[in-house]
Amino acid sequence: MSIRLYVGNLPQTFDAKELEALFSAVGEGVRFKAVNDRDTGACRGFGFANVDDQKLADTVIEQLNGKDFGGNALRIEVSERKDSRSAAPSERRNGSAPTAARKAVNKVVHADNVDSEAPDPRWAGELAKLKSLLANQTAAV
Repeated sequence: MSIRLYVGNLPQTFDAKELEALFSAVGEGVRFKAVNDRDTGACRGFGFANVDDQKLADTVIEQLNGKDFGGNALRIEVSERKDSRSAAPSERRNGSAPTAARKAVNKVVHADNVDSEAPDPRWAGELAKLKSLLANQTAAV
């Protein structure tokens, strides 16, 4: 079984033969493919390498992760397969159609520093509604 490695932090322009030479210095059987931009054809800064066995994959990661290549420190790690990532929101509900998006009125954004005088952010939306109702009542009187 082939192990797929993520190779990141590649320079925008690089010599593919130079990178292949770097991989072949570690061991034989490493196949690399850069991911290119559809419009420009330039490298998007990452690619994938396929390795035939786990021992060679571990050696590639150990020897080349963080190594300087074209002025950038390479980032090499085992790639996650698409099916191992979490399912899309529409797929999480037993394949049912996605539900309508919630209305984002009075949405409260989390803040790291909490002001002791400020209302609890969990109730800020309700507090805004109450203030609006109170303003409408006083205007009517």
